[in-house]
Amino acid sequence: MRVPLYQVDAFAERAFTGNPAAVCVLDDWLPDDLLQSIAAENNLSETAFVVPREGPWGLRWFTPRAEVDLCGHATLASALVVFERLQPDARSIRFETRSGEVSVDREGELLVLDFPTIAAHPCTDTPDLYACLGRAPVEVLVTHNTYVGVFATEADVRAIEPDPVGLLALDRNRVLATAPGDECDIVSRFFAPQLGVPEDPVTGSAHAVLAPLWAARLGRNRLTARQLSERGGTLELELRGDRVRIGGRAVLYLEGVAEIPVCE
Repeated sequence: MRVPLYQVDAFAERAFTGNPAAVCVLDDWLPDDLLQSIAAENNLSETAFVVPREGPWGLRWFTPRAEVDLCGHATLASALVVFERLQPDARSIRFETRSGEVSVDREGELLVLDFPTIAAHPCTDTPDLYACLGRAPVEVLVTHNTYVGVFATEADVRAIEPDPVGLLALDRNRVLATAPGDECDIVSRFFAPQLGVPEDPVTGSAHAVLAPLWAARLGRNRLTARQLSERGGTLELELRGDRVRIGGRAVLYLEGVAEIPVCE
């Protein structure tokens, strides 16, 4: 089976920055184990699988190890493929996902995601994030799958030296570190070795957590964010009730065809 395959640098103003994602365009869903094998073969933090439809398009996301419920950068990458290659006249695309319907609008040079927000709550049974991150946050919050370590300064977040073994032992498979930024409103780093992602370059879905958290603390609904990974990436956030608009740029890096073995 020949499957169109693209690689896009998301939340990036130029190639080799931001977060690379693979996008596979399918006629219909393949078996889950085959989708997982394709994602493992691509060996990027996310592979997005897109199925064109009359209504919202189907969209699923896989890390090299598991399917995930929500992924921002691979959604941004999928939208770029739609706008650049599949529906060049479109200005908006809707996707049906495991987290419900999400959309992406083209606004000038920006692609803007519309995502549900994710609430983070105070953590009463605090894990030893000092051992996992090499320094202690001033506060720990939690979502259903993520520990959120809040630090005092951007320098604290930059100085984190994660311990993969410690992160693998946690009862949640994601750790998000954040602080106020020096030249932007907020900064972050994101670690998910249990999902095959030691450190994610730029994590759109993490900002569904960060937007309501920092909007409340900073007293405004529009925020600029920077993820402090080696590749780095910039995001523009706007909180709208229980939704967040996440804007960024994307660059098409690779276009080709994957030869997918299918058992008869």
